[in-house]
Amino acid sequence: MVVGFIMSRLLGLVRNALLNATFGAGFELDAYNAALRPPETIFLVVAGGALASAFIPTFTDYLAEGKRSDAWRLANSVIVLVTLVMIALSVASMIFAPQIVSTLLAPEFPADKQQLTTALLRIMLLTPIIFGISGLMMALLNAHQRFFLPAIAPAVYNLGIIMGVLVFAPSIGIFGAAWGAVLGALGHLLVQIPGLIAIELPFQPQQTRINHPGVGEVLRLMGPRVLGLAVIQINFWVNIALASGMVEGSVTALQNAFYVLLLPQGVIAQSVATAVFPTFSAQVSEGRTDQLAVTLGQVLRAVLFLSIPATVGLVILRLPISRLIFEYGEFTFAASQATAWALLFYGMGLASHALVEVLSRVFYALHDTWTPVVVGGGAMALNVGLSFWLITWVGQPDSLAMGPFAGLALANTIATTLEALLLLVLIIRRVGGLDVGRLSASAGRSALASAIMGAILITLLPFINPLGVIAGTLGVIALGGAVYWGASLLLRSDEARLFTNAVTRRLRRRSSDE
Repeated sequence: MVVGFIMSRLLGLVRNALLNATFGAGFELDAYNAALRPPETIFLVVAGGALASAFIPTFTDYLAEGKRSDAWRLANSVIVLVTLVMIALSVASMIFAPQIVSTLLAPEFPADKQQLTTALLRIMLLTPIIFGISGLMMALLNAHQRFFLPAIAPAVYNLGIIMGVLVFAPSIGIFGAAWGAVLGALGHLLVQIPGLIAIELPFQPQQTRINHPGVGEVLRLMGPRVLGLAVIQINFWVNIALASGMVEGSVTALQNAFYVLLLPQGVIAQSVATAVFPTFSAQVSEGRTDQLAVTLGQVLRAVLFLSIPATVGLVILRLPISRLIFEYGEFTFAASQATAWALLFYGMGLASHALVEVLSRVFYALHDTWTPVVVGGGAMALNVGLSFWLITWVGQPDSLAMGPFAGLALANTIATTLEALLLLVLIIRRVGGLDVGRLSASAGRSALASAIMGAILITLLPFINPLGVIAGTLGVIALGGAVYWGASLLLRSDEARLFTNAVTRRLRRRSSDE
């Protein structure tokens, strides 16, 4: 899972670097980034995380009870239903694309920019239909403890966009990136076919049964999750709408910073949460809630051990990282400064995003999809309210390098941090047996080791430019990681010893095999 997510996130950064280098942080890329939002919203809300979080526990229950034929009938029914729903939503969105752009998505864009956004949107609305099927395939493979192909599928999607930029864009401009997204979505689906063959998926549309009891359970569990994801998407729509009225390039800077945040978040939290979710579900199905608490404690300690130093590193090295990833071709130093400015405020929320990713999975495994929705809804309301307020005093209205869009990132960090803390309190009460003292001690050691690492990073910052952005940034990151690991071992961190021993055992096995 970690390998797959690293591949996906790195290719995602390559994708964004190519987009920024080719088109710059301006008119076309702002329109493209805005047009990405509705297709992503349709997929994520209807057939992405909502479907997986509802389908996997239900499907796993059937398998645990030995009802494999019923499980496959459920899968067939859900595949057909999801496909029909995604087609209906995508076609409706294509028809009303001009109204969506002008009234909801980017009302402050000038007319020509809105027209470009609409044209790009209509092309990319093909992707939710494909992703709807592919998302369910991922859930089926994860339910069978098969994680590699689903993990690399997003990397294949990024390759499609990269091909669109390199092959199609020279002749059709930004539309090449849009068609690349469609190509990537097809690759996202096709790469999982070998896994589906391995689990012998008996796809038989004639077995579709709307009244299948499992379908009702999936829909019941999906309802709150759909609402919760819709709430999250509202934040992104508000961000684009508010940033569309700021200096040109603000939408792209905000999007770039969020993508940088997603790299460590995906590797540290999303990969772990996705891999452990079927285990959580199985432990609940088998009535082993005591073991669930133990597993959760281990996962939380590991996630904090990795996310706390990553937070410090992102905040301190935000400008060198932005320059390393994006500052090529048409992407200017001012645009790098703008990305770093947003990353300063997004980066402070990395650990909180990681905790929310893991904790929400525990509630889903417990067949409780309402609690994360209620908490997330409150966080969304706070986020939106803070967004309108913070953009009035964070940054400079006429500046790209230090624009007010950073207030949107700060609002997200504050809301997500409060959401993570509340979910943690609620899950401790729910599962019981979570060793809070051990968790706090582990987080404290990680924070102290991260502070030591941060002091070293600040000292090394002036040496990055003389060494060159690439060599200097990568070298300082590597040295910072080594300092953190060494400090953690000196502080007797259990997680540092655990990871070190795991790597050592793996290297010894490979050496003995050779």
